[in-house]
Amino acid sequence: MLRAQRDQVELRPCELDALLAPNHPVRSVWAFVQALDLAPLYAVIKSVRGGAGAPATDPAILVALWLWATIDGVGSARELARLCERDDAYRWICGGVGVNHHSLSDVRTQHAAWLDAQLTRSMAALMERKLVTLNVVAQDGMRVRAAAKAASLRRRERLQRLHELAQAQLHALKAELHEDAGASSRRKQAAQERAAREREQRLAQALATLDKIERLPPPKKKNKKAKGRDHDGLPPPGAGSAAPTPKPEPEPRVSTTDPEARVMKMADGGFRPAFNAQLAVDAPTQLIAAVAVTNSGSDMGQMAPMHQQLVQRYGRVPKHWLGDGGFTKLQAIEELHTQGTQAVVPPPSSRNPAIDPFAPKDSDSAALAQWRALMGSDEGKALYRQRGATVECANAQLRRRGLQQFNVRGLLKAHAVLLWHALAHNLMRMRSLGVTLAAS
Repeated sequence: MLRAQRDQVELRPCELDALLAPNHPVRSVWAFVQALDLAPLYAVIKSVRGGAGAPATDPAILVALWLWATIDGVGSARELARLCERDDAYRWICGGVGVNHHSLSDVRTQHAAWLDAQLTRSMAALMERKLVTLNVVAQDGMRVRAAAKAASLRRRERLQRLHELAQAQLHALKAELHEDAGASSRRKQAAQERAAREREQRLAQALATLDKIERLPPPKKKNKKAKGRDHDGLPPPGAGSAAPTPKPEPEPRVSTTDPEARVMKMADGGFRPAFNAQLAVDAPTQLIAAVAVTNSGSDMGQMAPMHQQLVQRYGRVPKHWLGDGGFTKLQAIEELHTQGTQAVVPPPSSRNPAIDPFAPKDSDSAALAQWRALMGSDEGKALYRQRGATVECANAQLRRRGLQQFNVRGLLKAHAVLLWHALAHNLMRMRSLGVTLAAS
């Protein structure tokens, strides 16, 4: 009887290129990377032939690894490094080159400006080939949980006490580092000093952020006419003539681990520290043309800045701009109209059913009257229906690929992660549309 011997060592010849099918998606990733402008990444390499230092890893390998990891739903540098040792697709990209999680983590967040330029460059190339027009653009916002936990939110008194403790610990470690003569002990203390310094910097940033929040004007409270009265407009029984004591405003809190995160209402109804990721999508192709990350929980003021960003990127003014009711702001609608773009956003409904939201108001400008008339027409309704089938679809694809929570801290790094997702999404969309990925 032949029995399995699983402790037996085997040596098998292996050709990496033969491990993947000819139409494997990872080959499209490599073709896309070869079409990118990698010169800025090569320019920062300090280890050159004939000089000191170990050979640097080809940036094309690192970029391809992160693009494929994003498509594969992998967001951890350590997990990506492990996959490079055991998964055929990742091993194929590496081509025998070893990588570590430190270099992968650095390349993911240190090149946000380069990633942003590649998004513009790749979309501009498609526009030159008449494959993308940007005539109809849809915008949507998605709230993504921050790396900070709700327990990290602190008020001013607690922040100041933690900051003082962090400063005292940092000074003590610095003094101990200079006094100790042991090399191994110095390295350990240097790591402790670095961690303490970073913590002190985060707490100082949290206090500075709290100062900015406290200087902001208080939010305007809605004037509820029926507040404190019954259905007849009369005060409720037993109500006195004295005005009710207003509730004090809650003291603002800031996260000690990610001061730039803000508490936002999430899709499930809960409130958590998060960022607001904005997407602008070309409606016919579902390609992401522009992205932004803010720490504002509302989409109300995001339409005009995103429109301006897109015009600056491509020098193209869209004909129609689609958005849901969260983007409806009269000032933004007029601003887009002056630049030649018609906003397609639903008008706010009135509590009075007799008021037609599509009818022009006495205070409306010509641009707002035109917008209301469009939204009440069959053409406007047909345009608005495109929003759900375009930008909402892109939103869902990013969620499916793991954009549920940022595992990095700060607006800049979160923006870099969102750009990786945008490039990965566009890559797979171009592959689905049969667009050649090679450089023109």
